[in-house]
Amino acid sequence: MDEPTFRITEGAPDSPVLLHVPHSARAVPHHVRERILLDDAELASELDHMTDAYTDVIAARAAAATGAWQFTNLLSRLVVDPERFPDEREEMRAVGMGAVYTRTSHGVPLREHEPRHERVLLDAYFDPYAAAMTAAVQDRLAATGRAVVIDVHSYPAAPLPYELHGDGPRPAVCLGTDAFHTPAWLLEAAREAFAPCGGVGLDSPFAGTYVPLKHYGEVREVSALMVEIRRDGYMTEPAGAPGEGLNRFGDALAALVAAVGAGCGAG
Repeated sequence: MDEPTFRITEGAPDSPVLLHVPHSARAVPHHVRERILLDDAELASELDHMTDAYTDVIAARAAAATGAWQFTNLLSRLVVDPERFPDEREEMRAVGMGAVYTRTSHGVPLREHEPRHERVLLDAYFDPYAAAMTAAVQDRLAATGRAVVIDVHSYPAAPLPYELHGDGPRPAVCLGTDAFHTPAWLLEAAREAFAPCGGVGLDSPFAGTYVPLKHYGEVREVSALMVEIRRDGYMTEPAGAPGEGLNRFGDALAALVAAVGAGCGAG
């Protein structure tokens, strides 16, 4: 039987919040690993740099305190990146980091550009993930009349070569927004929740947030915000142990979820 590639953790029936954790895993299936051009040490290093380590732990702490739902990717983003567009709309394709990466964070070839193999990966991993995420958001809409997707990420203190906008501010917490799906009340609640964690910035070094294409630009009852936590605030980079900041960020995320659950933005 195939191993699951994502996990949906149910929360409270009346919670509109879905914590989305797309980049916390390091798992790479054997058949995918066979086509990766890096040796074991190089692959481990790339995973160190590109994995949003412990963001699943941060989300789980917040969910336990608030009853938020969770959608967690169980595979590395080096298999497919579920948050990229799988076509020419994706600006990260310019650096070999579309839905299926062909370059590493330092610009080294990761895999050959093989459109047929890319389609296999999209069919096997990207499309089922997108369908399940769409269904999860639709489920919260049906149950509560709204859905609030909070995208939980982390990023390194120093920019990596692949970053297209790495020359901007790198605050303790970067909030990524969308003009249609990030209302002012959600942004303000996030700023207040994360204020104790240090500086809170907007859309730098990463902008935007994840919304399923079915709802994107169409359903205002779907709100979304990306939370990017700078890694040196909670762990030893690039892949060391977590520190006391882990709980601090988990509690801050819980405060944001609680504000949403208390009716912030409802009605």
